[in-house]
Amino acid sequence: MMPNRLTSPLLLTLAALLAAVVILSPVHVVAEFIQIAPANTTNGYLARLLISETPFPGERSYKSESDTKAAMLQVLWVLYSRIHHIPDKYSQWQVAGVSSSDIIDVITGTGGRPQCKGFSRDKQGRFVVTPRVEERLNYLLQIANKGSQPGRFANLLNYAQGLANAYLKGEIEEADRYADLKYVGSIRVTGRAYSWMTDLDIYNPGGNFVSIPSAYDGALGGNRFFTLRKNPQ
Repeated sequence: MMPNRLTSPLLLTLAALLAAVVILSPVHVVAEFIQIAPANTTNGYLARLLISETPFPGERSYKSESDTKAAMLQVLWVLYSRIHHIPDKYSQWQVAGVSSSDIIDVITGTGGRPQCKGFSRDKQGRFVVTPRVEERLNYLLQIANKGSQPGRFANLLNYAQGLANAYLKGEIEEADRYADLKYVGSIRVTGRAYSWMTDLDIYNPGGNFVSIPSAYDGALGGNRFFTLRKNPQ
């Protein structure tokens, strides 16, 4: 009598070998080195701003990973200072265009005075970003999650999200490089940066803002940072 095909020793041996191959073979899955929190969360929204305002490899103004990280950090310090370090003789409204301790208000502006391009609130008060911001983020995430190990794109995206997460815990571990700035040339200044703009001469916030020279690392990540006059004019 022929052995039953389902219980044939030969077939059982082959089945065992196939099982071994399945177990021993490496599983090929798509790596995911970085995830950014959703845009409707404070840490996700803040991370998007830090990413949107700084250059990544292959983009104009990109110099190095450390330069972009430094720019992200200083953008965060500007937002923080606009809430927690308003200088004497100034009001928050004069410095930030808002009167609020909410970092989302500082990013989006209030009363029809936008502060950061591409970031705003809708009629229901929800904070939103323009499609351009989200499209670029998705492109950067696609690059960051390629390959067998994280590279520069993943490092930069992780750094931005890490800064945003730490801010919500009340922490900014790295120092504000402009905190102790006392003079720009002959002009007495408050120290700290209170604004940033694309590093081109045509961009300047005007008024009592003073451009921080490159000698004091005033240009980072394609942006120029600005402090304030000690004595407003």
